[in-house]
Amino acid sequence: MPDIPIKGLDHIVLRVRDADAMVAFYRDVLGCLVEKVQEDFGLWQLRAGTALIDFATVDGAIGKEGGAAPGDEGHNQDHFCLYVEPWNETAIRERLQAHGVDAGEVADRYGATGYGPSIYLKDPEGNTLELKGPSR
Repeated sequence: MPDIPIKGLDHIVLRVRDADAMVAFYRDVLGCLVEKVQEDFGLWQLRAGTALIDFATVDGAIGKEGGAAPGDEGHNQDHFCLYVEPWNETAIRERLQAHGVDAGEVADRYGATGYGPSIYLKDPEGNTLELKGPSR
């Protein structure tokens, strides 16, 4: 039986309390594009390269299924990683700082493309995301 031919991340769905703040962060700070909005369903979909990041409001059709809203005591995930190429630490830090976003130190971490530079940060609702560059 052949392996399932997985090529990469298609999408991730985050349950959120404030869709406007989350869209603004991922659009204005990280440069993702709003691709589809279904407000009546409580769903916003943003393009992140070849993948989508979906926001399902906790009071929307999808979000209600997940129970309590994410917060300090519980999250819907540990973190997710966005692949960044080309990698330019100075430009990334300047962009984040311009939007008041604190980021951790760059470290060489392992991911789908092997070891490469990465940095962790938090979005407006406390979700941890990693920005990771190509293998060195």
